[in-house]
Amino acid sequence: MKVASWNVNSLKVRLPHLTQWLADAQPDVVALQETKLEDAKFPVDELAAAGYRAVYSGQKTYNGVAILAREEPADIITDIPGLDDPQRRILAATVGGLRVVDLYVVNGKAVGDEKYAYKLDWMAKVREFLAREHERHPNLVVLGDFNICPDDRDVYDPAAWGEDILCSPPERAALKAITDLGLHDSFRLFQPEAGHFSWWDYRQAAFRRNMGLRIDLILIGEALKSAATAAAIDREPRRWERPSDHTPVTLELDI
Repeated sequence: MKVASWNVNSLKVRLPHLTQWLADAQPDVVALQETKLEDAKFPVDELAAAGYRAVYSGQKTYNGVAILAREEPADIITDIPGLDDPQRRILAATVGGLRVVDLYVVNGKAVGDEKYAYKLDWMAKVREFLAREHERHPNLVVLGDFNICPDDRDVYDPAAWGEDILCSPPERAALKAITDLGLHDSFRLFQPEAGHFSWWDYRQAAFRRNMGLRIDLILIGEALKSAATAAAIDREPRRWERPSDHTPVTLELDI
């Protein structure tokens, strides 16, 4: 089973990229972030033609999450207890024996900003939700755009970024509180080295110069660790014309 996550940065713009990548990569489950579409405008028919059922939670212009799967997703959750949030950032579904939680984590803008405080509070409430989900569903996969670099290996220039947004100790501690639930960063099961990124700024020829960050993650529960056979960052879509600033990340499971 192949699971993937991709922040498409506007599904309306990137739909041709997505359908091409689905045909090439043949994933079984794909979590999308930043679809930036109201639900009424979600391209259900186009994705069905590509072989995927879709569940989604969107809004106009901003945010938006979706889960695509070859079989019908079930037990859908779009809002979690204790988090009264109009922003569409969370989507959970059961697919093929996996409990899949798609997250588009708050960016936070800058350390000390009110959006930064909101991010940390959001992360704490999501952790509570994930703790309950993990108890109910050992085969848990939590994936998406986390807007946090787990450690300095995930930053092209740790000295330059220092403790700025996406790298600050409180953000990293919030992410570690989630992995401490018994979740593993699947990419690091296979690749311990620095220099592998999933996001590059559009400016300064950042992709060509590999000035990136690894902020797109696939976390798996202990029960799935032994089933993981490969994890990768697919850089190819970032080379296409008018790309998202993120590229897909994938995990293969022998289940």
